Amino acid sequence: MRNSSLGRINFSFLSLPSFPSFPPTSHISRRMLTPTNSSRRGLLRSALGDWLERLMAQTEERVVTRRYVRPPGALPELGFLAACTRCGACIEACPPDALAAVPTDGGLAAGTPYLDLMTEACVACSTMPCATVCPTPALTLPEQGWSGYRLGTLELHPERCLTFQGTSCRMCVDACPMGGAALGIDQAGHPVLRHEGCVGCGVCVHACPTTPSSFALTFTEH
Repeated sequence: MRNSSLGRINFSFLSLPSFPSFPPTSHISRRMLTPTNSSRRGLLRSALGDWLERLMAQTEERVVTRRYVRPPGALPELGFLAACTRCGACIEACPPDALAAVPTDGGLAAGTPYLDLMTEACVACSTMPCATVCPTPALTLPEQGWSGYRLGTLELHPERCLTFQGTSCRMCVDACPMGGAALGIDQAGHPVLRHEGCVGCGVCVHACPTTPSSFALTFTEH
C-alpha cells in the first residue's frame, strides 16, 4: 500500500507575522463615527433656529398688515406685539411727544406706540426714556445706546439744498442731536451726511427750510 503521508505537504515552516489587537469595530464606530451629544445639540439648535426664523417670517407676513416705526430698543414686530401691554408709559415719557398710539382700527397693532417721523421727529434722547420706562421686554435699552442704531435711513438731495444754490445755511447741522458724528459742513459750506453716525431721527428733515425738505427719510425694520 502507498503511504498516505507522502501525499501530504507540511506547511509548518511558514509562520505568519503577529499583528497588534484592535478593539471591536462596534466600539470604534461608537466613539469615532457618532457625533457627540454636544455636537448633536448644536446641530439641533441650528436646525431649529433656521426653521423658527422662517416660521416667524412667514407668520409675520400674514399677521402684520402695516409696518410702523417703533420706539428705539423695540423687539422684532411679532415679539413687540406680543410683549407690549399698551400701557402708554413710553408715550407719556417721550419729551418731544413724538410717540403716538396706533388707532383702534389698527388690528393687532392697535394701542401700541409708534413714531411718525414725518409729523414729529424723535430727538434721539441720550437716555432713551421711552425704553427705560417700559415695564416689559417690548422696549429695552440697546447695549450700545444709539451707537449703530437706526430708526431710518437719511438721504440728502443737493438739488433742493439752499447751499448748492449759493445761499448760506446750516439749520440742519445746528439742529442735529448727534452733532458732527452724523452731519457736518464742508469747506464749500455744503452739508455732509455721515451715515455711520446718523440714527435717522428726522430732526434735520423738519429743520430744513426748503419745501420739500432737502432730506428724505426711509424707514428701517428691526
